[in-house]
Amino acid sequence: MSQPSDSAPAPVSRTQAFLYWLKLGCVSFGGPAGQIAIMHQDLVERRRWLSERRFLHALNYCMLLPGPEAQQLATYIGWLMHRSWGGIVAGALFVLPSFVLLVLLSWVYLRFHDLPVVAGVFYGIKPAVTAIVLFAAYRIGSRALKNVWLWLLAAAAFLAIFLLHWPFPAIVLAAALIGSVGGHFKPAVFAMKAGHAAGRHGAGPALIDDDTPTPEHARFRWQRLLGLSAVGLLLWIGPLAWLWLDQVGKGYCCKWAGSFPRRRC
Repeated sequence: MSQPSDSAPAPVSRTQAFLYWLKLGCVSFGGPAGQIAIMHQDLVERRRWLSERRFLHALNYCMLLPGPEAQQLATYIGWLMHRSWGGIVAGALFVLPSFVLLVLLSWVYLRFHDLPVVAGVFYGIKPAVTAIVLFAAYRIGSRALKNVWLWLLAAAAFLAIFLLHWPFPAIVLAAALIGSVGGHFKPAVFAMKAGHAAGRHGAGPALIDDDTPTPEHARFRWQRLLGLSAVGLLLWIGPLAWLWLDQVGKGYCCKWAGSFPRRRC
């Protein structure tokens, strides 16, 4: 952990951000829990790019969204710091180095899995990754769960998953409802503590601190929301429409070719 400082760190350049997200993509073992813990340790405690309260606030929203919350969190932080360029770089580098490593490890396993040394290496990785996930869950949980009531709520969610086999969306909605009602009647229990001392654990001021104004590109605008929604729909519908047209075209081709015995699709 970095030593506490009275001043915020210097602004992060694009080169520094690129190198960090590249490094994260190469060392982010342990699944979402381990990846989130690594980002918390690096970005909040060591580099102080953003405060713990802002980190946990972003994490809460990313966990409500469908999809991989760790990659969404990295993409959001990259976008918050360097606009669209930062979001694209953070999201892409979060996946690409891991994909290359996974391909290499898969080739090694398929090619040499019958060797005792290689089999021992892969079996040795299992307990190490388990320890990483457990420690990561403890690190994040100890900062998000501030009192006994939140610990009880987390325990109830655990029991609902493993004993009652509730679907994950139902557990999230139930927790959100409990938090909404509890925040209205017992705000001291469910509200995050404000202020610089709360939630930073002596790391010092952050580049994006609790009271840092929202960047201009992160402010809500209906025009920007509609524009981004249109682009997202095009990116989603475009490939599906192309596949549908391709299948329809093949169907017409086969139907037309059926009238001519010598022709094939």
